[in-house]
Amino acid sequence: MKLNEIRDNPGARKGRTRIGRGIGSGKGKTGGRGGKGQTARTGVAINGFEGGQMPLHRRIPKRGFKNPSRLDYVVVNLGQIQKAIDAKKLDSSKVVDAAALVDAGVLRRSRDGVRLLAKGDLSAKKVRFSVAGASAAAVAAVEKGGGTVELPAPKPAESAGSET
Repeated sequence: MKLNEIRDNPGARKGRTRIGRGIGSGKGKTGGRGGKGQTARTGVAINGFEGGQMPLHRRIPKRGFKNPSRLDYVVVNLGQIQKAIDAKKLDSSKVVDAAALVDAGVLRRSRDGVRLLAKGDLSAKKVRFSVAGASAAAVAAVEKGGGTVELPAPKPAESAGSET
């Protein structure tokens, strides 16, 4: 057998059906589109239309609110950081921040910042973190090992009263 002799098995590829070529073809007259009306024509765009009945997406009650100014933090656990330190991808003597975690391959991207969580153990001593957020348990676990967690200063609360 030669490469130029390779063929599909007989019947493996089915030819395209030519529609609208007489009743005897099986796809004549209406061409597989059923009877008359809107759906027999081209340019039909009735997805979700229910014949004048109130559509499902308008009948169902709406709930919730999507906050446009919500920050999207990437979550990192202490166990993941310890794995990276053990694998020599992360230097525990330097400050561990979002850029260092991306460089080490712990994160793909930092989005709006990194939030530190306490899942797993951090056995490396004196690790300094500079992150956008951290859980109280994570801060306690890092400080227990002699490290520090540096968080950004909270924004001052805006006064509710009017200034005159």
